[in-house]
Amino acid sequence: MAQLVDDTTILAKSPIVFYPESTVGISIRNCMPSYKPAKGSPNAALWGATLGFFIGFGAVSLFGPTAAAFKTVMHLTPSMMGILVAIPMLTGSLLRIPFGAWVDREGGTRPFIILLSLALLGLLGLYTVLLTLYPDRLGPAAYPLILFLGALAGCGIATFSVGIGQVAYWFPIQQQGRALAIFAGLGNASPALSTVFLPWVTNRWGLSPAYLAYIRLGHNAWHFQFRHQGASVVDATQGAKTEGEELFPHDSAIEGLKLAARTWQTWPLVLLYFTTFGGFLALTAWLPTYGHELFHLPLGTATLIAAGFALFSSLIRIPGGIWSDRWGGEPVAVISLFCLLLGAAITSFSDTLFLSIPGLLLIAAGMGVNNAAVFKMVPQYVGKAVGSAAGWVGGLGAFGGFAVPPLLGWFAERWGTIGYARGFLVYVVLAIASLGLAAWLHFPEQKRTFSVKTSS
Repeated sequence: MAQLVDDTTILAKSPIVFYPESTVGISIRNCMPSYKPAKGSPNAALWGATLGFFIGFGAVSLFGPTAAAFKTVMHLTPSMMGILVAIPMLTGSLLRIPFGAWVDREGGTRPFIILLSLALLGLLGLYTVLLTLYPDRLGPAAYPLILFLGALAGCGIATFSVGIGQVAYWFPIQQQGRALAIFAGLGNASPALSTVFLPWVTNRWGLSPAYLAYIRLGHNAWHFQFRHQGASVVDATQGAKTEGEELFPHDSAIEGLKLAARTWQTWPLVLLYFTTFGGFLALTAWLPTYGHELFHLPLGTATLIAAGFALFSSLIRIPGGIWSDRWGGEPVAVISLFCLLLGAAITSFSDTLFLSIPGLLLIAAGMGVNNAAVFKMVPQYVGKAVGSAAGWVGGLGAFGGFAVPPLLGWFAERWGTIGYARGFLVYVVLAIASLGLAAWLHFPEQKRTFSVKTSS
C-alpha cells in the first residue's frame, strides 16, 4: 500500500492533467485541483454561437436603411452608394479568414466577442452621426467616416467562420451536419427575420443583452478551456477526449491556414460555397429589382418575395444538415446542385410569375441544402484546422455576393427587360461547374468506403 501511495503522490505532482481511473477505485482526476472543471455543453455553445451570429448578421440589416438615408443629403452618386452598401459585406467576408484561423489556436469565445464589439461600435457610431449631424451638417466630407463605420458594422458577418469552428469542435463528427446547419441556417435567416424582430428587440432591450447572452452561453470547447488553464497540447487533448471531444485543432493559426490551403478538398468546397452562398447573397439583393423590372410588381411586393426566398433558403439548411449526417455531404451536395440547376434553367426562360416562383423555390432549396452539405464536409476533410478551413470557404465563397450581381446587371443591359430572366443563366453555368466538383468529391469518397467494406 505504501508503494501505491508513493506512486499516487508522484502522479499528483506531475504536470499531467487527466488519467484513467485506477484499478483500486482511486480517481486521479480528483487529486488534480489545479484545473477547473470544463464549463458549458455542446447545446449551450450551439445556441450561444447561433445567437451571436444572428445578431451580428442582422445588425447589418440596420445599416442598409441607414445608408439609404445618407444618399440625398450627402449627394452620393450611384457608384458611391453601391460601395457604401457593399462595404459591410466586404469587410465581413475578408475578416472570416483570419478570425476563422484564430479559432484553431484560441477557441471561439474571444474572437466572437471582439467581432461583435466592433460591430456594435460601428452601429453606435452611425447612430451618433445620425443624431448629431443628420441632415443639415452631413455633407460629402463625411463619406470616409461613414465608410469606416460601415466597415466596422460588417465585422458582425465575420462571426460565421468563428461560429463554425467553435460549434464543430464541440460536437461529435456524426452530429456536426445537423449542428452546423442549425447554426448557419438560423443565422443566415437573420436579414429576413431581423426586419420583423430586431426593431422590437432593440426597442425593448437594446443590442447589449444579446451580446451578454453570447458571453454567458458561448464557452470554448473543452480542449481550449484546458489549454487556457495551462495544460499542454497533449494533456488538453487527453482531457477533452475524456469529455467526448473528437476534433482537435492545429496549435498555430498560420499553420492552420496553410494546412487548410494544402488540403485539395478545400478548393472545390470554396467554389461550391461561392455558387450557393455567394449566389444566395447576390439574389437576396437582386430579387427586388428582378421582380420590379421583369414583372412590374410593386417594390414592396418584390422585396417580400426576396425576404421569403432568403428565409426559405436559410431554414431548409437545417434539414439539409440532417440529411448530410445521414447520407454524407457529397451525395447531398450532388442532389442539391441538380435542384439548383433545374430551378435556374426554369427561371432563365420564364417571363411569367407562374413559372418563376417554382424556379426560385428550387433555387432556394438547392442553395440552402448545398450550404449545409459543404459545412458537413469541412470538418470531415480538414478536421485539424476547422476554423481555418471555414475561413477560406466562408470568406472566399461569400465573394459570390459581389461577383454575381454585375453579371446579372450585364444581362439586363444587353437584352433589356427579358435580360432579368436570362441573367439566371449565370447560375446554370455555376451549377454545372459545381456539380462536376461535387461529383469529383463524391467518387473518391465512394472508393474509400468500398475499400473499407471489402477489407473488413
